[in-house]
Amino acid sequence: MSLIKGETGEWEVVLGLEVHAQVISDAKLFSGAPTVFGADPNTQVSLVDAGMPGMLPVINAHCVEQAVRTGLGLNARINLHSVFDRKNYFFPDLPAGYQISQYKDPIVGEGEVEIDLEGGQTRKIGIERLHLEQDAGKSLHDQHPTQTYIDLNRSGVALMEIVSKPDMRSADEAAAYLAKLRSIVRYLGTCDGNMDEGSMRCDVNVSVRKPGGELGTRCEIKNVNSIRFVKQAIEYEARRQIEVIEDGGKIVQETRRFDAGRGETSSMRSKEDAHDYRYFPDPDLLPLNIEQALVDQIKASLPELPDPKKARFIKEYGLTPYDAGVLVAEKETAEFFETVAKGRDGREAMKLVTGDFFAMLNRRGVGIDQSPISATHLGKLLDLQADGTISGRIAKDLFIAMEETSKDPAVLVEERGLKQVTDTGAIEAAIKAVIDGNPANVAAYKAKPSMFGWFVGQVMKATGGKANPKVVNELLKKALDA
Repeated sequence: MSLIKGETGEWEVVLGLEVHAQVISDAKLFSGAPTVFGADPNTQVSLVDAGMPGMLPVINAHCVEQAVRTGLGLNARINLHSVFDRKNYFFPDLPAGYQISQYKDPIVGEGEVEIDLEGGQTRKIGIERLHLEQDAGKSLHDQHPTQTYIDLNRSGVALMEIVSKPDMRSADEAAAYLAKLRSIVRYLGTCDGNMDEGSMRCDVNVSVRKPGGELGTRCEIKNVNSIRFVKQAIEYEARRQIEVIEDGGKIVQETRRFDAGRGETSSMRSKEDAHDYRYFPDPDLLPLNIEQALVDQIKASLPELPDPKKARFIKEYGLTPYDAGVLVAEKETAEFFETVAKGRDGREAMKLVTGDFFAMLNRRGVGIDQSPISATHLGKLLDLQADGTISGRIAKDLFIAMEETSKDPAVLVEERGLKQVTDTGAIEAAIKAVIDGNPANVAAYKAKPSMFGWFVGQVMKATGGKANPKVVNELLKKALDA
């Protein structure tokens, strides 16, 4: 348990997350308007999205399937019967005056997510529900000195609101949960998880209590758009609540915003309860009934998800749980690694991918999809080392050449004459030249055998680094000890 030390002793933080994940779909939840990110304001708005009188919503079947797919990926119960409700509130970017959402009868019920913590430990976090709802528009306050502009492009976009149980006890656990959730939806292809584009946003519910005591009053921090900011917001808000209570004050249930520049939360408004939204079933939409056969069909199409993939990588490739966790966190990374490792030494593949390859991507500031070195070529580099064609030292130079040219490493070996020297005659000649040219060092070696490494370096230098190190060591030792 992670506790926070205050003036009156230790405190426990209790956290629950409400994650809004935008459904990957070409059209909105109840209209045919497009959902392309970055379009000019108000160019992706249908009459339904604009809340025009007499316009009727029509459910997007693909969005329903995406919600079911996500629920199955969260090991959650799929409700074959669910209901869409009207959540009533008034805001300039909500033209109808209500949001179509789900309340008492969501499409997905309870599930769980396993998170990875430091030291190889894991913990299960409960999922309370997943429901479908439409997004609101966006208020733009920086376009005019005295007026607010409204962009309705996001109005009606399909969201999955994934509500956790209050099972998290630290900022690190919340960050691990959010990262795992993002990984799962990306594997499933139901949300791209791009928090910087707003397609995944997070509301964080924070309360504090004495360890084992009753739950405290919670505050909700709205629309946090990065994992780093989620951690900062939790750490600040937990400290703030502890200080308020220890100074004799009371926590007020409210909605707060997080200022990323200052690293602080501040009050936005009093927190509404469900009855404030006057939920009632949407009269324009029939209850949603799903056939079990459709659920079974979607389940059969699920990809291998991060947890089972991690277990397989540990078993098949001999990886540690930590290394396997790093590789499966992103689907593209896992697929890249597996192409490199297939039929080869898994641990060597892991070291190459997470070492030189990741360092190269970071240096260039690109993702795997823009890498100048393909997974196939990286695998061939390992083959050239394994069969003795090149040494480990040559492999370093070859990797740089592959980055510069994007060429097949076998082609580069031929073009640049990088093939390892395994001819014992040539190596023996180099050894003889080094020994004959350094009699003083040979004499010193007799008294100080640790100088052996110096001779190895000289022989490797004489052969342009192309000599087989194992053969050099064997023949050199024989020559020096003669």
